[in-house]
Amino acid sequence: MVTWLDRYQRRHTWLGFPVAVIYKFFDDRGPHLAAMVTYYGFVSLFPLSLLFLSALGFFLQAHPGLRQQFVRTAVADLPVIGPQLQRNVSELRGSGTRLALSVLGALYGGLGAMQAAQTGFNLIHGVPRHEQPNPVRSRFRSLGLLLMLGSAVLLSAAAATLVAFAYAHAGRFGPGLWLLGYLLTFAINAGLFTAAMQLLTATKLRTRQVVAGGLIAGASWVILQTQGAQLLAAWLHHASALYGTFGIVLAAFAWIYLQSLVLMFSAEINVVANRRLWPRALLTPFTDDVELTEADRRLYSMYATTQRFKSFETVRVAFGRPPQR
Repeated sequence: MVTWLDRYQRRHTWLGFPVAVIYKFFDDRGPHLAAMVTYYGFVSLFPLSLLFLSALGFFLQAHPGLRQQFVRTAVADLPVIGPQLQRNVSELRGSGTRLALSVLGALYGGLGAMQAAQTGFNLIHGVPRHEQPNPVRSRFRSLGLLLMLGSAVLLSAAAATLVAFAYAHAGRFGPGLWLLGYLLTFAINAGLFTAAMQLLTATKLRTRQVVAGGLIAGASWVILQTQGAQLLAAWLHHASALYGTFGIVLAAFAWIYLQSLVLMFSAEINVVANRRLWPRALLTPFTDDVELTEADRRLYSMYATTQRFKSFETVRVAFGRPPQR
């Protein structure tokens, strides 16, 4: 049965491709990479939220209605955390000290998240260690990515706010504007993820090499924002009631981890598609007693050469016969 299934998935791309993506995701320790991004993302979540709310206090102090709409759009979709921030936003005002502390906290967590994402993407794409940027260059790259991400989030929130405002005052054109809002959010997110997948990787990538993952990540982001937030909030409602504030922390970790998984998985799709790393042998992750496919050999060779620390270091990969039972 296993032999037949292995032959079948090798002959049919619709099955062999997803299997190859899943196998590579776990070969690269994708859950661990996502967990690293999640840690720094969680550290930066509250400083970024405070920075966002403090900035609104400065720039929209004369327009409380618009400020509330921005807050509702930006944070209400966060499960469990969003309502908490929304209820307490009225207590926050523009403050120089608060803004400075928020910037420092956001930089620490945000740069850490970008560094972790760079490490993960370079590993996924098989970039040798000597071709990866040095600690100084990588942090400048992370700073640029952080600014780009923040600008895109503000742009997305502004677009959603305008659409929500138009929907509330457009009468019979409401459903069309509602759909337009989702399409606009998807387009912004897809463009953001496509650009991020190029910039997060040390090797030069063309747009066509990352656009598939960007579209998938953008669509997944919209789904998580619309449906996933509600499901996660309902699932974690009892945890919040049982653990109190700690339940909110669990909700934040779970939410960021889901988004990090989507990001890493989308990058895996790009690599497997561009380098044609399928089909894989079905039993490859479970035993050495297996005949490797050509994709298996190319992938394992890439894993070995990725560990080159110096440009003058040479790594040669050879495969012997699999052990016999």
